[in-house]
Amino acid sequence: MTSKLAAVLPDLTPWRSSKDFRLLWVQGLVTYLGSVMALIALPLQIKDLTGSPLAVGAMGAVELVPLVVFGLYGGALADAVDRRKVIVLTEAGLGLLAAVLLLNAMLPEPMLWPLYVVAAGVAALAGLQRPALDSLLARIVPHDQLAAAAALNALRWQTGAIAGPALAGLVVAYAGNGPAYATTVVCFAASVLMCRRLSPVPPVEHAARPSLRGISEGARYAWSRPVLLGTYAVDLAAMFFAFPNTVFPFLADELDADWSLGLMYSAGAVGSLLLSLTSGWVSRTQRHGLLVVCGAAGWGLAMAAAGWTSNVWLVLLCLGLAGAGDMLSGLGRSTIWNQTIPDRLRGRLAGIEVLSYSVGPQLGQVRAGAMAGWTGVRPAIWSGGLACVAAVGLLTAALPKLISYDARTDEDARRRRAGQEAADAAGP
Repeated sequence: MTSKLAAVLPDLTPWRSSKDFRLLWVQGLVTYLGSVMALIALPLQIKDLTGSPLAVGAMGAVELVPLVVFGLYGGALADAVDRRKVIVLTEAGLGLLAAVLLLNAMLPEPMLWPLYVVAAGVAALAGLQRPALDSLLARIVPHDQLAAAAALNALRWQTGAIAGPALAGLVVAYAGNGPAYATTVVCFAASVLMCRRLSPVPPVEHAARPSLRGISEGARYAWSRPVLLGTYAVDLAAMFFAFPNTVFPFLADELDADWSLGLMYSAGAVGSLLLSLTSGWVSRTQRHGLLVVCGAAGWGLAMAAAGWTSNVWLVLLCLGLAGAGDMLSGLGRSTIWNQTIPDRLRGRLAGIEVLSYSVGPQLGQVRAGAMAGWTGVRPAIWSGGLACVAAVGLLTAALPKLISYDARTDEDARRRRAGQEAADAAGP
């Protein structure tokens, strides 16, 4: 019985073997708990100031251009400089932007335009930071532990995503936006102190300076790899069509269940957590492309069901199932990325990854907000879920190498594994 239980529980090997992984895990949890306070308070504040779904959805449009531009540049920057420095400086900048939200919330009459300016600034700094942060994993965790590390990172995210929205909903409802933003400031301050304790992560020898040519080299590499291209395209389609978080405040109103808003934001994380807690099998799986496709399709089907039903408890159940599907797809994507991408291009490809999993939600917010204003909230959700399933099916047919990916036989995965084994044998 003990061996069977151990087979499904998360593999803790990366936590035991890497100090930097442990430090990043804790830092990421603190950052997420602080960030989610602002992520809940910000759209609610825009809703209270305007009463418009489109105004809330427009936040995604404001964030889009900075995220694209700085995400691509951040990828090139991560390959050219010490990634730890990028993480520390951007984390400090995010804390300062949270302080701006706090000061605005303390005004007798909070202004609307600073909310959009801060949203754009957060997108720019997140675009700079995420490639450095995401490309760090393959440097601090051995190749054969990458799938287990991805599952543990997912577990961290889910822990914050469950506790954070529920706590944020209570703080905003009973204490207001100010305390929520103040919590965000404190969490980022603590995160900066932890990031400073990370080991230096210098670029590879003879790394090129950030440039358009370097960014183009990364894009050409991604375009030439059907498996990578498939992971980006499937995630982008899933988020664009079936990411309705921005209209959750209006869905809660329509269902006459204002109390459920925090639960709506955290339900997906509950489903993700349940999957992660039984993710021991992931470290033994080799068909990670199959996980990407099945998980994304499951996400779309569950979102369609959430928009179709009018029972709030069934809505929460469907959102939980959607979260499980998204996590399954995410584990597959993360493992493929870390198994196949060479370290000299890791930052630039991480910049493209930022676009695939961040631009999709931003555009999804705009789509959901616009459709909710046109067709109503629930039709905007269920139609997007069905469109997601259709898009995943078309992309799978167009890029069959994604679903047939096998880590044991894929040439890029074998080359990346051999390179890391050689580096480990050579020593520090």
